[in-house]
This record gives sequence, C-alpha cells and structure tokens, in this order.
Amino acid sequence: MPAPFLMTTKGKGAPKVEKGKPDPAKLLKGKYLTQTWNHWTGEDDRLYCGIWESTPGKVTCEYSEWEFCHIISGEVILTEEGKKKGHRFKKGDGFIIPAGFKGTWETVKKVKKHYVILMPKG
Repeated sequence: MPAPFLMTTKGKGAPKVEKGKPDPAKLLKGKYLTQTWNHWTGEDDRLYCGIWESTPGKVTCEYSEWEFCHIISGEVILTEEGKKKGHRFKKGDGFIIPAGFKGTWETVKKVKKHYVILMPKG
C-alpha cells in the first residue's frame, strides 16, 4: 500500500521539473513561463497532483478538466469570458475551476500553487 509523501520542488522526492511556454495565440501579455512538478498521476491517467508556478503574464484558457488550486505564494486573477471583473486569488486561497470554464488566467505576481486536476472520462 502506498504511503503519504510530501510534495516538494527541491531535494529528495522532488520530481523532474517540466518547463513550459504559452501558445503564442493564447498569450495576451507578459511572458507566462511555467514550471510543473507533477507528483502523482492516477485514476487511469485522469488525475494529476503537484506543484505549478508561473511568471507574470495573461493567457486565454478553456477548461475541459476540473481543477482544485491552493495558492502557496503570489497572486492571480481569473476572469470569465464576457465579464470585466475577475476573481482575485492570493497566498492561502483555495479555489476550484470547474470543467467548462472559459476566460483568462492572469498571473499578477509570480505564483506557486498546489494543484489537483481531474480530466474528463473517455
């Protein structure tokens, strides 16, 4: 039976970092360079858990998956498509992005978050 483990970005137990850049067609401002440390993949490759971070920037996004986020540091604004005012999240905040969300993700201050992603079936 697997044992609990600490999610970390450095040292023993830290997975290899995956570095990313946004699709230029989705980048609205900034650089939005990302790093992901995926600690767990399960449920027939539908469940992902780990730590993610991003430099400041703003991108369009469309979620087919469900995601829980907990902000470790930094600040983000998620704005629903067609809305002017977004939802601001900062250190200590936890929130859910439901499948079907369309809008923008803006990293205002370099952000680091825990994530749990559940991909759709099929």
